[in-house]
Amino acid sequence: MGQVREEKKRETRQRISDVATALFFERGFDAVTVEEIADAAKVSKMTIFNYFARKEELILDREDDLTLLPLRQALRGRAQGQSAADVLRACVRALTETQPVIYHVDRHTLDWWRIVQASPALKARMRELAEEAAAGLAVELGGPEPDGRARLAGGIVALSVRTAWEEAIRQVASGASAQAADAAFMATIEQGLAALAQLDLSGQADE
Repeated sequence: MGQVREEKKRETRQRISDVATALFFERGFDAVTVEEIADAAKVSKMTIFNYFARKEELILDREDDLTLLPLRQALRGRAQGQSAADVLRACVRALTETQPVIYHVDRHTLDWWRIVQASPALKARMRELAEEAAAGLAVELGGPEPDGRARLAGGIVALSVRTAWEEAIRQVASGASAQAADAAFMATIEQGLAALAQLDLSGQADE
């Protein structure tokens, strides 16, 4: 019985997300109200907030990806003596093959990005998630109380991923193939990892 209930919850959440996304793509994020989403999905406004804490989550629902949780977990599990840059490089390459949203850009990603860029609320939330990503990476690189170098390193990694993603989006927007966009993404990541490798993090959590 519990399994059936959980499946119904997943279906309801997915239906709400699909309906909201369709409305956002049609009219823009700020022009669509939660009430309109509830009506279109045939649920109550309260039900929406049972599944999504805030309106922004209806389109920014991959927060683990947006806060770079896979990279943070990879750093947490790295072997003794293994460099942070090597761990992150391997993790990003693996993620580009499985193609989660942040690590692979196509036309759908481009359309999604345009919705985000048109909304002050979504851009503000993206900044919050980027700050969370940088802070989390700093902890994995420098321990529970990361010093300035670890915070700088976390910021470099977070900014590198964001810049690589935006460069891949620029490539797709200019008509490049998804493969070319992936190549541009990895090239930018490599530049960021080269900068990371220049920091002296010896004696901290990456050693």
